[in-house]
Amino acid sequence: MERTLCYTIDNTHDGMKLERFLMGEHGFSRRTIRSLKQKPACVQRNGVHIRMVDSIFAGDRIAITLADTTATTTPSDMQVPIVYEDDDLIIYNKPPFLATHPSKLHQVDTLANVYAAHMGENAVFRPVYRLDRDTDGLCVCAKNTHAAAVLAGKIEKTYTALVCGTVGQDEGTVDAPIVQLVPHQMKRGVRADGQRAVTHYRVKARSKHYTLLELSLETGRTHQIRVHMAYIGHPLAGDTMYGTGGEPGRQALTCSRVHFIHPISGKPVTFCIEMNKTWRILMQNE
Repeated sequence: MERTLCYTIDNTHDGMKLERFLMGEHGFSRRTIRSLKQKPACVQRNGVHIRMVDSIFAGDRIAITLADTTATTTPSDMQVPIVYEDDDLIIYNKPPFLATHPSKLHQVDTLANVYAAHMGENAVFRPVYRLDRDTDGLCVCAKNTHAAAVLAGKIEKTYTALVCGTVGQDEGTVDAPIVQLVPHQMKRGVRADGQRAVTHYRVKARSKHYTLLELSLETGRTHQIRVHMAYIGHPLAGDTMYGTGGEPGRQALTCSRVHFIHPISGKPVTFCIEMNKTWRILMQNE
């Protein structure tokens, strides 16, 4: 998807090098800058090409065209709710049992295929982070390389989880290293030689057999919440890999809130979704 960003230079940036302006003031990555240097027509001042090493002056109008690469993804007619969309972002409310990316087992029934139907089969799918197939909730996708680079590692995610048993502390932190237990297999575990992993949790509600938690991560290890909750003796309800399975038929984990600085406007934005009704029913029916 081609996207043109326009900036009018004010007195504060008078005399600044264009490269410094783009990287320092608007978060352009070195990779994006290198790409723009190879496409002179994509960088203009007042309608004329300008080099990255040139100075800019008050009143100049800078136009940066982000010419995207192309992909070939089979569109899918599956309907996935869109929570928010603009020229740079799209945020889906991903349902459970929907993979984010195509794989051998899921080639045409993924969020990437849904995105291709919405944006065109040649549009590059850029989720800023990945949700497990069975995890539902907010999935932020960037429509261009610049937005993806600015948002990488910068989105604060809050998860809601239903775990087995009664968690005694109202809030706590699990600081336990996570390692891949068997090479080339998905299952992880806590082990001293693993990578640092830190999960914070807060109790939202308790019932006889379940606890509803709100969780945030300092690190982003594969299966981190699932591994850490099992490690403290409270595996996610429905988790067949780290728990005993059962209701609700998949791991009870939702990405329920995201907060970030918009990559273009620079304004803070927050999006939330409601708690899964199935979990509330499980807690009430005990």
